[in-house]
Amino acid sequence: MGNIIQLTGLSGSGKTTLSNALFEWGNQQHVKVKVIDGDVYRQTLCKDLGFSKADRLENISRLGTYAGSIAADYDLVCIAAINPYEEGRDKLRLKYGALLIWLKCDLKTLISRDPKGLYRKALLPNDHPDKIHNLTGLNDTFETPALPDLTLDTDQLDPEQVLAHTLSFLKRKQLV
Repeated sequence: MGNIIQLTGLSGSGKTTLSNALFEWGNQQHVKVKVIDGDVYRQTLCKDLGFSKADRLENISRLGTYAGSIAADYDLVCIAAINPYEEGRDKLRLKYGALLIWLKCDLKTLISRDPKGLYRKALLPNDHPDKIHNLTGLNDTFETPALPDLTLDTDQLDPEQVLAHTLSFLKRKQLV
């Protein structure tokens, strides 16, 4: 059975970048890696959900259930999702044995990266029609992971270093 890894962190912290790098590494090393990207699955499996706490917990529950249902077909299943609540992260850990990698990044760096323009919209005046009122980590909750299996400071490490640290961790755990 494949191992499930949950990548958590704020928007722009590098979850998709790392999961895609793991996928590419897997292709080169003949390791079957499946990427479950929260942004992609928000458009399909979870398109009926909003951004309330209940909806966010349901979102991660669905992603976990999907990961669990396909894990036997892969060596590694990566769930790349913000997953802002400890309750959701703990559920994946307890139910599926999912390890937790926290991609930690300071807000200043995230705002400067802002690949999707979300921080710019969240920082607009409250009465602006394009204002985002529920951006995780800025004007909505992100609970700091209490016991991540690995923490990577993506404001200090480039994507190649993040991948190298992750692979070293996974090898130490004998997961790849």
